[in-house]
Amino acid sequence: MKNINQLLPKQIRSLIRKGRWSKPTAGLAMGYAQANLVILPGKYAFDFLLFCQRNPKPCPLLEVLESGVHRTSFLSSDADIRTDIPRYNIYRRGRLEDTVKEISDIWKSDFVTFLLGCSFSFEEALLRAKISVRHIEENKNVPMFISSIACKSAGVFHGPMVVTMRPIPSDKVSQAVQITSRYVSVHGAPVHIGDPLKIGIRDLKKPDFGDPVTIKKDEIPVFWACGVTPQAVMMKAKPDLCITHTPGHMFISDLLNEELAIL
Repeated sequence: MKNINQLLPKQIRSLIRKGRWSKPTAGLAMGYAQANLVILPGKYAFDFLLFCQRNPKPCPLLEVLESGVHRTSFLSSDADIRTDIPRYNIYRRGRLEDTVKEISDIWKSDFVTFLLGCSFSFEEALLRAKISVRHIEENKNVPMFISSIACKSAGVFHGPMVVTMRPIPSDKVSQAVQITSRYVSVHGAPVHIGDPLKIGIRDLKKPDFGDPVTIKKDEIPVFWACGVTPQAVMMKAKPDLCITHTPGHMFISDLLNEELAIL
């Protein structure tokens, strides 16, 4: 689809709803915030809300929908959370059971939806500063790794932090830190810079989610907290049911990235 990069969020969501786009969303609707998704039965909602409060770097809350509500009000005025994400992961008791294009047929009245900030949102600012974003350049999904950084537990939820990695030229690392620090609502500043072994990552060519990307000689791997963290946590906590976005396949909102930035 040649012109999708020029479409507005509402138009892209329409394509997704019609089943005409099921690929990752990095680089789409530049300027508009994207979000991670977690849907849980109501009995787990408070524990997960507390988990997000205790772990704001990987789980920055943008919007929480009340029990049974499937339409957003803050991030958009017309989106249906059951159909407007390219691909959904369905976990049962910690195991990935299926990946689907919509969840209308399994929706229940006690489902509580959490929308979390996504680092795709600060990539526009990096690009404006002429800092390349390698996975966009190479038309790939961002590489994501399960790190050895432990999240703070809350109720039944516990587990490791997932991080995204972007190779940054050594002379632009400090600038990348300054830029992304403004976007606290979408993970903010990096959680680690440099040696991946120090956060438990053995091989940058083998991400746990997403695709490997090229790292050039003058570049340093920089790691940001990632909204796929809840999926790693669900594998540990093993709730009866959890629905998430498929990594890299985000909810595209009508909110401008700059509305989330700290001036």
